[in-house]
Amino acid sequence: MMDWTLAARAEKMNPSVIREILKVTEKPGIISFAGGLPSPKTFPITAFSEACAKVLREDGQAALQYAASEGYGPLREMVADFLPWKVDPTQVLITTGSQQGLDLLAKILIDKDSTILVETPTYLGALQAFTPMEPRVVSVASDDEGLDVDDLARKAGGARFLYLLPNFQNPTGRTMSEARRAALSARAAQLGLPIVEDNPYGDLWFDNPPPLPLTARNPDGCLYLGSFSKVLAPGLRLGFLVAPRALYPKLLQAKQAADLHSPGFNQRMIAEVMKGGFLDRHVPTIRALYKSQRDAMLAALKREMPEDVSWNKPDGGMFLWARLPEGMNAVELLPKAVDRNVAFVPGAAFYADQADARTLRLSFVTASVEQINTGVAALAAAIRESRPAQANAVGSGAAVRREGPPRASTAPSGGSEPHAVGSVGATQEAK
Repeated sequence: MMDWTLAARAEKMNPSVIREILKVTEKPGIISFAGGLPSPKTFPITAFSEACAKVLREDGQAALQYAASEGYGPLREMVADFLPWKVDPTQVLITTGSQQGLDLLAKILIDKDSTILVETPTYLGALQAFTPMEPRVVSVASDDEGLDVDDLARKAGGARFLYLLPNFQNPTGRTMSEARRAALSARAAQLGLPIVEDNPYGDLWFDNPPPLPLTARNPDGCLYLGSFSKVLAPGLRLGFLVAPRALYPKLLQAKQAADLHSPGFNQRMIAEVMKGGFLDRHVPTIRALYKSQRDAMLAALKREMPEDVSWNKPDGGMFLWARLPEGMNAVELLPKAVDRNVAFVPGAAFYADQADARTLRLSFVTASVEQINTGVAALAAAIRESRPAQANAVGSGAAVRREGPPRASTAPSGGSEPHAVGSVGATQEAK
């Protein structure tokens, strides 16, 4: 048998906790609040069917041929036109899912032992992309308005960049306030600290759009990531990044080495679907569906959960963040919940360090209202079964807990102010 010697960086690669949990959810009868998957009810199948036929009929040879590494020109122009700050299409790079954007920037910006900064908690997929480059990942304290700017200033010395998701964050669902964005943008510019702004969910607001993106405030100091997964279809595996001119050539070279180019046929289909203001008509239907499902989950949590379980109220996106009673551990709770046919993601996986074992992420967008009611009741029963004996004695009956942030430093609530939308009606793959 051949003895293969792995590179040192391969030892740093780990399986996605979420992907492993999703295998459990394939069990018949499981109600899953685990995956960050958009609802398939939102996929515009008819529009894609018509676009597919038109692209093949009118541009089939070019669509099926190798293509430019930068991406399909008309699609890059559409991305630039949608963004709420002045963007030259030559700054747009089409990627194979926005996860590839994270991989590309990791390759060109991170050296072994270099420092990068992340929120507390942060997106697991970003940690997976960054870790093989062997950086020193430093968590910055966060509260219900977003990143703590003073803590950032204390930790920013020598950091390569700050990575964050300001809108309806994965995993917490929180949104950075306008005041915090203004303070953060000014402080980062003062410190000379680049920002990587990942905007997966910015168009999925329920009542008011989130504040202006950080990149719009300082385009040369930010790299912006987006995708078409959440408002069109994740299976097409298309995303984009908008880069300062100083970074773009190296990102393009990393892209060429990775896959030559993203699928040209898929790019043409998306460009065709987006013509004529399609997203302006389609995205509001997604918002309405997700808001109704969020409301159903909030009502079920209030009705079913013990009084010492807490959670937040996201103003958009796909997730809410909960915290278990003192002495409990979400990883230990998961198998007991699965035994009751409900699944979630333990929050510890989303921390770069000092994980809060009591936290968990609940996705509300792929379950029906009936499933949400049944699943939350089952989860509450699993919590009561698993909680320490002394907590049961204190009072685990029909207690009601109003929604509120599980803990200021790790699970803030939404609370955004109105402003221009910050994504292309899209942004980020199966998170």
